[in-house]
Amino acid sequence: MRVGVIGYSGPIDLPPVLELKELCLELGRSLAKAGHVVFNGGRDGVMELVSRGAREAGGVVVGILPEGEAGNPYLSVSVDTGLDFRMRSFILLRNVDVVVSIGGEIGTAIEILGAYAMGRPVILLRGTGGWTDRIVQVLIDGRYLDNRRIVEVFQAWSIGEVLKLIERFQ
Repeated sequence: MRVGVIGYSGPIDLPPVLELKELCLELGRSLAKAGHVVFNGGRDGVMELVSRGAREAGGVVVGILPEGEAGNPYLSVSVDTGLDFRMRSFILLRNVDVVVSIGGEIGTAIEILGAYAMGRPVILLRGTGGWTDRIVQVLIDGRYLDNRRIVEVFQAWSIGEVLKLIERFQ
């Protein structure tokens, strides 16, 4: 499957990304070992760490980049969209089967909402902070972002739970 991973950008040696380093590396490794192609925004932060983990495990990582960004060194394929970081997110979301969210600020919130609007299942990796944890407060019946109930938003508390949820979509 094509798994999009979204979340915090920023330096990998500073909070909040630093606290999620091992989790992100392991998620990348686990996705690659399961045979999934990892898609992300191709930059630093969560994107870089998940990319690194996936590549260390022999996986393929596609970075959907904002205009003029070179991307992190762990990408297998870099796609320069010619768009700003917000708009490039919609190209990312259009090309994945499921989205995993880790922490994140406003860009991640936009991606969660965009994935939902496009009918892409979203898995919130809880306990990672940011919009991944905050958006749970507005879920209808703990599973939907609006009354149209376009697609379910799932909550996972471990990488194992994330992988089991992804299996449901294969």
